[in-house]
Amino acid sequence: MSPQERETVPRERDWFRSAVVYQVYPRSFADSNDDGVGDLRGIIGKLDYLERLGVDVVWLSPVYRSPHDDNGYDISDYQDIDPLFGSLDDLDDLIAGLHGRGMKLVMDLVVNHTSDEHPWFVESRASKDSPKRDWYWWRPARSGFVPGEPGGEPNNWESFFSGPAWELDEASGEYYLHLFSRKQPDLNWENPEVRESVYEMMRWWLDRGVDGFRMDVINFISKDPALPDGPVRDGRPYADGTASFISGPRIHEYLREMHEQVFAGREEALLTVGEMPGVTVEDAVLFTDPARREVDMVFQFEHVGLDHDGSKWNPTKLRLTDLKASLGRWQAGLAERGWNSLYWGNHDQPRVVSRFGDESPEYRELSAKMLAGVLHLHRGTPYVYQGEELGMTNMPFATIDDYRDIEVLNHFREATELLGEDPAVVLAALAPLNRDNARTPVQWDAGPNAGFTRGTPWIGVNPNSGAVNAEEQISREDSVFTFYRTLIRLRHELPVIAHGDFTMLLPDDEEVYAYIRRHEDHELLVLGNFSAHPRIAEVADPLWADARRLLGNYPDAHGLALRPWEFTALLRPIPIPVPLAPLDTEVQA
Repeated sequence: MSPQERETVPRERDWFRSAVVYQVYPRSFADSNDDGVGDLRGIIGKLDYLERLGVDVVWLSPVYRSPHDDNGYDISDYQDIDPLFGSLDDLDDLIAGLHGRGMKLVMDLVVNHTSDEHPWFVESRASKDSPKRDWYWWRPARSGFVPGEPGGEPNNWESFFSGPAWELDEASGEYYLHLFSRKQPDLNWENPEVRESVYEMMRWWLDRGVDGFRMDVINFISKDPALPDGPVRDGRPYADGTASFISGPRIHEYLREMHEQVFAGREEALLTVGEMPGVTVEDAVLFTDPARREVDMVFQFEHVGLDHDGSKWNPTKLRLTDLKASLGRWQAGLAERGWNSLYWGNHDQPRVVSRFGDESPEYRELSAKMLAGVLHLHRGTPYVYQGEELGMTNMPFATIDDYRDIEVLNHFREATELLGEDPAVVLAALAPLNRDNARTPVQWDAGPNAGFTRGTPWIGVNPNSGAVNAEEQISREDSVFTFYRTLIRLRHELPVIAHGDFTMLLPDDEEVYAYIRRHEDHELLVLGNFSAHPRIAEVADPLWADARRLLGNYPDAHGLALRPWEFTALLRPIPIPVPLAPLDTEVQA
C-alpha cells in the first residue's frame, strides 16, 4: 500500500490496546441446571464476578448446535444455540448483561470446517451431483489405488487428531478432507457461495449484538486447489502443510473480503482475532496492519511450542532464553504495524502454573502472579483463560478413562493399539500438555464439585479445589485473583502499559525475564524470576534499584534482588540527560 493510499485509511482504532479479554469455555464454567455441564445461565450468574475482575471483553467458546465430537468445535447449526447450553434467548440475556456492565461479547467462529451433521454437508455427500458437492473438498482415490486401500487417500496430509486427513464415503467412493476429526469436514472456500453464506451468518450475529469474533484456525481456510502432498519428516507424512493449507494462496484476499462484507462501517467497536497456527511474524504484520483491513490481532503458537520436541506428546523442559527470543521477536516484529495478542493459556493449552511455573503449595501463588505480571505488561492485548486468575493447575488424570478430549483418546488408541506402545508410558507423556488440563471445571468454592454443579460433572474436578478456589481468593488482598485485578486496572490507567514501546533485556539469562516499556515521560522495568532460588537482575542501569515499585508479588520491595519466583515492576520518569559542559569552560585542576 502506497503512502497516499495509507493516508485515506481511517484513524487506527486503539480501544483494545488497553483492554483485557477473558475466555469462557462454557462447558466447564458454571452449571445452572445441575446436569453436569456448564451453560449460558451459569455464565450470566457469574457476570458480577467478571465485572469485579475488571475485564473488558468475554470470548465465548462455541455454544452453537453440535454433536460435540470436538466439544462444540464441530458445528451443525451456526444460527442456533445447543440445548445443552441454553437458548437464543439466554444468549440475548448474556449479551445484555455484559453490555450493561460495560463489557463486550466475542463469539468463537469456526468456519474452516463444519460438523458432518450440518445440513450443508448432509446435502454435499448425498450425491456427486449435489448442488453443494463443491462446498467441501471431495476427491477420488489416488491414481492406481482402489478406494479404501491403504495409501489411496488423495494426498498424504494427516489429521491433527491422528490418522489420515481423508475419510472415504462408501456411497460415492470418494474421499472428503478433514484436517481435524472425521466428523469435521473442511469447507471449500474456493466456492463463493460458501463464503457468502458464512458472511451472511456473521452479519446475523453482529445484528444480534455480538461484538466480534475469535476465528478458529482461520488461516487454514485457503488451500492450494491442487492439494499437493505435504512435506515428509522422519519417514512419515507430516501435516504442517507448509505450502498447502497454512496461510494459503488466497488467505489475505478472503480476510479482506470478509472485512468488506461483514465488518465495514461498524468495525469501530468490534474485535476480530484470528487463531493462526504456523503463522510467521512477517505474515502477522500483514494480517494485523489496520490499513489492510483484515483482523485486529492473531493468536500465534510459537511460544507454546517451545516445551516439546515436534509433538506435544514428547514434552521437554522450557529454556527461558527460547521463550524470550520468541516473544521478543513478536514484540519487535509488530512494533510499527499491527498488534500482538498475549496469552499463556486457553482451552487448547495446559495450565500455565503447571507448565512454566511451580505448582507446589509453597510457590504456586508466587509463580502464578509472576507469570501474569510478565505477560500482561508486554505490548499487546492480554487474554485470561478461565481459572487462570485463580492460579488453577493441571489435573492429575489417573487413567485414560478420565480423559474426554478426542485428540487424547485418538492418540492413546493409535499409540497403544496400532504402534504397540506401553500404555503407562503413553499416559505419562499425555499428562503435561493435554487439552483436558484446561477443561476441568472452574473452582468456585471448597464445596462438592468445587461449586461448579450439584450434578455429576462431565469431567473430573481438580482435587486441589479445597485450597484453590474463587470464594477463598476474591476478598483476600494478596490472592492471585486480586493480583490479576490490579494488573487489569493498571493497563486501563497507565499509557506506558497500553501504548509504550518494548525493549528486551538480559536475552541470554536462563532464569530472569526482563524488559523495559517506555512511553512519553515514563518508563517501566519488568522483572520476573523463573526459578525457585534468589537471583540478582543484572540490568545495566543500577539506578533502577531506587525506582518506585509499581507492583510486586512479595509484600515488600527488594530492588533488583529477586527472591524465588519473584515479580516486580518498577516505574520512573524518563531520566533527563545531564547536559555536557560548554567546550570553552575551563576545567579546574
